Amino acid sequence: MHDIHPTTNPQQHNVHGLERASSLAGGALMISKGLRQGGLLGMLQVAVGGLALARGVSGHCSTKAWWQRHRAEYLRLHRDIECGAAELKALQASAEAATRTATVTGG
Repeated sequence: MHDIHPTTNPQQHNVHGLERASSLAGGALMISKGLRQGGLLGMLQVAVGGLALARGVSGHCSTKAWWQRHRAEYLRLHRDIECGAAELKALQASAEAATRTATVTGG
């Protein structure tokens, strides 16, 4: 099972600028809307707004950190596959060149 929590410094900022301001504003808006609405849906809005507000205040998002780590791994694997494909093409060209110049002798 994959751990969604970062193994590095949990206080590392990965939410900056407009994204951070949007989390702060959106979180505050959702909290106020949820408090006005009340009920179960209102409580859910308050909870989600609180998460967004905490993300903006801390400047860190564990989910974003998880996605960034896995995206980096995907890109590394993609590069490895492209290098392997290039090596296979070079081997194929070399084999084709060798078979064009080869002569078969038999007894």
